Amino acid sequence: MFDWLKNCDFKVWVIKALRQGKKYILADLSEADLSEADLSEANLSEANLRWADLRWADLRWADLREANISEADLREADLREADLREADLREANLSGANLSGANLWCANLSGADIDYSCWPLWCGSIGVKIDERQARQLLAHAFNVAQPYCQPTEEQKAFMNEFHRIQSGEFPRFAMKEADDE
Repeated sequence: MFDWLKNCDFKVWVIKALRQGKKYILADLSEADLSEADLSEANLSEANLRWADLRWADLRWADLREANISEADLREADLREADLREADLREANLSGANLSGANLWCANLSGADIDYSCWPLWCGSIGVKIDERQARQLLAHAFNVAQPYCQPTEEQKAFMNEFHRIQSGEFPRFAMKEADDE
């Protein structure tokens, strides 16, 4: 659809413009090939990046507030300190993405692949919308390291044991108490 963005010279021009903070209201970058692009500090707030290829892109400190990044490919993207407040990341592939320090306040990550990504552990993840699969994943990781201090309930263990990485044998299962024979 946007073959003009595959033109190397034009792609470089777009990237330079974005890095300089120029904002193109209603600019449609959906399906754009921005893989490996240096978009650090770019102003992409409210941008339409749906289905965009942002693999290995440098998006550190990028302003992605309220951006539509749904179904985009962000594998291995560097999103450290990115502002993703209220961004639409539904069904995005964030596998291996670095979200350290990213502000995900009220972002929608329902259906997004967050495997092997770095989840921000600060107040910037408050209000983020996640789905049941992601809830299992995040809880399993948190309870796994917190076990010496906090034991999950049997109901929580059952919920977390449905985590897809536990199901595939890649992550340790939470031991359940044996049912009484009485």
